[in-house]
Amino acid sequence: MIGNVIVGQSGGPTSVINSSLVGVYKTARDRGAKKVYGMLHGIKGLLDGQYVDLSEKIKTDIDIDLLKRTPSSYLGSCRYKLPEVNEDKAVYEKIFKTLEDLEVKYFFYIGGNDSMDTIKKLSDYANLVNSDIKFMGVPKTIDNDLAVTDHTPGYGSAAKYIAATMKEIIRDGLVYDYPTITIVEIMGRNAGWLTGATALAKSEDCDGPDLIYLPEVPFDVEKFLAKVKDLLNKKASIVIAVSEGIKLADGRYVCELGSVGDYVDAFGHKQLQGTATYLANFLAAECGCKTRAVELSTLQRSASHMASRVDIDEAFMVGGAAVKAADEGDTGKMVVIDRVSDDPYMAATGIYDVHRIANEEKLVPREWMNKDATNVTKDFVDYIKPLIQGDYQPIMVNGMPRHLVLNMKKGRKK
Repeated sequence: MIGNVIVGQSGGPTSVINSSLVGVYKTARDRGAKKVYGMLHGIKGLLDGQYVDLSEKIKTDIDIDLLKRTPSSYLGSCRYKLPEVNEDKAVYEKIFKTLEDLEVKYFFYIGGNDSMDTIKKLSDYANLVNSDIKFMGVPKTIDNDLAVTDHTPGYGSAAKYIAATMKEIIRDGLVYDYPTITIVEIMGRNAGWLTGATALAKSEDCDGPDLIYLPEVPFDVEKFLAKVKDLLNKKASIVIAVSEGIKLADGRYVCELGSVGDYVDAFGHKQLQGTATYLANFLAAECGCKTRAVELSTLQRSASHMASRVDIDEAFMVGGAAVKAADEGDTGKMVVIDRVSDDPYMAATGIYDVHRIANEEKLVPREWMNKDATNVTKDFVDYIKPLIQGDYQPIMVNGMPRHLVLNMKKGRKK
């Protein structure tokens, strides 16, 4: 590689995002990059002149092994929406001046939909000003909603944690002989990939969740109540999985029927919480039995103790593939994962135009839900099952997992 490399992480963290960072770092060094810089807190940090030389932080093979097992974003993250060039050209001039000062020729951004919007805009500006800097997106999101790619790094591990947790919640509910209803709220604004993963809890030793509601299909409160009352006539403990983003037919989020905050991020995404709480309170009043709301919240994002080996390995793979593609001349692209076969499971990487991916969403196909949209089908389970296989044992110190941590206060600022 001719010139230096810079890499950043953006959006919500995952348990394997740092494996992609290692893939970028190690492959870039192996291909001859003199320096590999890391943006602190993504593109927002770069605008503030915040970056580190990763070769000063990742020095040994032990560091690499630790970082692959470290959850959340090692470099920090952001939710920063770049303006359109015609709205604020100065922002782009500042970014490109910093990249030129650092002699950066390759820019990598690890993230989801909104992060690919950043790659799209930066690569378009580079083309506009005839810059030879290469811009590549590295996929990451537990939501699994990036277009084109078969699945995204981060999803398999989150799905594994969610399914295992659901199985334990179901076991917990079986200890009493009186009626109880547990509503488990899982991340997913518009796409129900994570909530659908609760179906993996169904096995020889577990019946799985009784009902699963995804945001792709409008939620009917009255039909929901009828379903629950029917179940109460058949069994004592009922466990229901719901996506945080389930909506009524009129477009209102179910969580808005209760009390909800007004926070909206830079990309216009309203913070969703309280769906399980509202439904649990509603059922307690209507059914007259004990109810409980469980919100997995951020626990499902960075549960590295339940990380999938397939997920960690693929996260590393896409980081390395992005470097290889940029070194061979690609820009304005994102690495995608192509599923080669299911049995045995095999996957390969491809490269795709980021303009076809940025700001697009991949939803759960309707045919992967049952007729009344209260569960998922075998096709859904078969799709996800290979992605949760295997594990990496944490490196334990004094009975606790050890992580590689970056002191953000020592980042350079110009």
